[in-house]
Amino acid sequence: MADELIKEKKERRFTLSYNAPVTLTFALISLVVLGLGKITGDHSTHLLFSVYRSKISFFGVLRLFGHVLGHANIQHYTGNMMLILLLGPVLEKRYGGKNLIEAICITAVISGLVSVIFFPNAALLGASGIVFMMIVLVSAGDLRHGVIPITLILVLLMYLGTEIWTMITVKDNISQLTHIVGGVCGAAFGVILMDEKKTEE
Repeated sequence: MADELIKEKKERRFTLSYNAPVTLTFALISLVVLGLGKITGDHSTHLLFSVYRSKISFFGVLRLFGHVLGHANIQHYTGNMMLILLLGPVLEKRYGGKNLIEAICITAVISGLVSVIFFPNAALLGASGIVFMMIVLVSAGDLRHGVIPITLILVLLMYLGTEIWTMITVKDNISQLTHIVGGVCGAAFGVILMDEKKTEE
């Protein structure tokens, strides 16, 4: 009996799992983008991974998607990625990687367009809009069962209230508007994906 337990312990090995490929790949690409920015003196970040008003071009279209991968510094990066690495795997398991990629891309384009239209003299970068989309989307998970969770109501009230108050009291409200756009996208995706789940069931 003792020999069997010893053998079982020897056979039990821990292995690394790439458990959330979309989330982990997003985090890794963002880290590479940050490193590339430091190497190039932020020229690559300005060219591809931040969005601002410019003439319509190939790079301009790329920036609409790529600005969510760019970050100003390691603190900016880790602040966003801690939440994305926490929320992303839950969303991948619940809705699938393909739906999460679509949600990220759509949120990126909408937040980028909002920034270009309303803040023509500023550049936007970072994944905070994606973070807030994920926060609301995770909270909206129970909607597909016909239940409106109190946690979702509280998240929306606290989140939207804080962001709107900041927009009113702080002159630089670019990021707050991006957060609100992300939250609205998360709520919209929650309703759309809920309907898809119901159809499948």
